[in-house]
Amino acid sequence: MKTWTKSIEINAPIEQIWTLLNGSLEQMQQIMPNVVENRPVKITEGKVGSIYRQKYKEGKRLEEYDVETLEYLAEPEHKMLKVGFTLAHMFEITALYELHKLNEEKTSFQYTVTNKPLKWFLKLFLVFASDKVVVEFLERVKKVAEGGKQQGMN
Repeated sequence: MKTWTKSIEINAPIEQIWTLLNGSLEQMQQIMPNVVENRPVKITEGKVGSIYRQKYKEGKRLEEYDVETLEYLAEPEHKMLKVGFTLAHMFEITALYELHKLNEEKTSFQYTVTNKPLKWFLKLFLVFASDKVVVEFLERVKKVAEGGKQQGMN
């Protein structure tokens, strides 16, 4: 299992960033352009345990998986969303998005992703895996939140 944690300060209100993580498919696609569907399968009171069927397009390949909400907090000063899913029967992935309000126009965003291989031969791939995707995601969220909708980013 491998875990990456990175943080970034974003010059945008906490609520504006939260809608990118916890809003509509259109809002989510601004920071996750390869997600082509995010349909509710089971919605629970309090959000924890809710399941969404998500479709992700990578080139010509389309992956479909269920994303479960594992943790959820939506306080004015602190927001947190943790989701988990299994990708292609090969990796068990969790993603934790955590926002802390620094002031009315500045927010700290911390992103933690855990990748657990489900097959022994995949463990070697994680040895060489870098934090590049995590850093790029943080920068994309910052760019979208600070400058509006992102254009032409894949």
